[in-house]
Amino acid sequence: MPHRRRTARTDGQARAAILDAAETLIGERGFDATSTAAVAAAAGVPKGLIFYYFPTKTDILTALLDERLPTAPLADLAPLVAPGDPATSLVNLDEALNLREHRLMRAIIWREAETHPNARGYLRRFRSHLHDATVRILQASAVSPVRPGTLRACANAWVAAMFSAAGTDRLRDLDDIARLRRDELGTVAQVVAAGMVQLG
Repeated sequence: MPHRRRTARTDGQARAAILDAAETLIGERGFDATSTAAVAAAAGVPKGLIFYYFPTKTDILTALLDERLPTAPLADLAPLVAPGDPATSLVNLDEALNLREHRLMRAIIWREAETHPNARGYLRRFRSHLHDATVRILQASAVSPVRPGTLRACANAWVAAMFSAAGTDRLRDLDDIARLRRDELGTVAQVVAAGMVQLG
């Protein structure tokens, strides 16, 4: 067979195929249970090509974290702000991020962060960015000025609620149980917004 000349396009396609396969397999099996041979087979590439792009298996996880998940959630928050309605603004943030549907994100939250420092580091950074975004959403949608400490406390509660909903849905999916209704998280948003007004 003639030697196939490698180009930037074929390189990019092979690398993307490897990451696609790794994302699917890690989401289904977990990182430790996913071999590089399985990733190569699923991607339809020689196993050696995996190590060309990713010298270690951990480098695959790092690439997925860096490239397939947001480093900072939603740079432009303005479209999510409902002036005078913090509860709706919080729900808009949750729907825009869609943590409950992102399989790899849910796997990181509930599985990989326990054993892999890279995943823990990513999760800490993401949670910090999400907390800051929530503070800004609450501040922009509040009817009147709110103390910084109150904003931070309410943001902590909302971020915890979003992560909890994503984790609960993952567990329900594993057991084929109906997910929590969206309006249940909306009720939590109303509680957070009411607490913000009360505490000022």
